[in-house]
Amino acid sequence: MLGVLLLTIREREFVTMGYQHTNSKGVTYHLNSKNVTLRGGKQQMIYYFSKDDRPEASELPAGFSVNENPRNGFLTIKRDR
Repeated sequence: MLGVLLLTIREREFVTMGYQHTNSKGVTYHLNSKNVTLRGGKQQMIYYFSKDDRPEASELPAGFSVNENPRNGFLTIKRDR
């Protein structure tokens, strides 16, 4: 019974897919997020792109857009004005 419960939880972790973006070079990246503690003790959410699908997958937050560096295809997110 415990094995079935663990399997079900693990399947649910990867079912929720976050935001995906394909850059101009044809490479698909997945948006991830993580809470980090800054040196002063403040908690802050950071967002980063990865080539593989991770459990930290995140949707694109409201008020943000994706920018691509035209030279190397690197993706970043930026606040909309």
